[in-house]
Amino acid sequence: MAAFQDINCQWTTTVIVSTSLQNHEASRMLSLQRHRIRFSDGVESGTFIYPSSGVAFLLVEPQDFPEPCEKSGLAERVEKFIQIHRNSFLLLYSPFNGKQDLETLSFLQHRFFGRNLRILPVRNNAEIVRGMLTIAKATSKPHVDKIRDRLALARANIIESSSVWEMLRQIL
Repeated sequence: MAAFQDINCQWTTTVIVSTSLQNHEASRMLSLQRHRIRFSDGVESGTFIYPSSGVAFLLVEPQDFPEPCEKSGLAERVEKFIQIHRNSFLLLYSPFNGKQDLETLSFLQHRFFGRNLRILPVRNNAEIVRGMLTIAKATSKPHVDKIRDRLALARANIIESSSVWEMLRQIL
């Protein structure tokens, strides 16, 4: 629980969580941060959905792939998840110490390369929550507008102060 203390989040939102994660530490951590948790049987097992951000996370833990990945059914489960959710993230929960962990990561990267799935390796529950909240907050409506405005301002400043852009203006 010490790692939970450094997650400093004032932003709150509603999270739809698979009932399979009802007793998971990540669900408790979200609840302690005063996020509104709604458990649902109607979503894929192991799923966190942030409706206000339009992102979904599928948590895959080591016990989900005890066999070689090709035979475990993991690819089919992930395939179904990315067909349902347009902005999808896979939370690959593993210490990444052994050969099996790295083979799983490699299999998933190769299998879903070029698809709308982003893989986020995480080592503990604090990283799960921190990763989800960072992405969900950055993609939520008021925050994404602020980020776009800041990027546009930064771009304008770079163009104004760039010697390369100044040379191009003189040439044209």
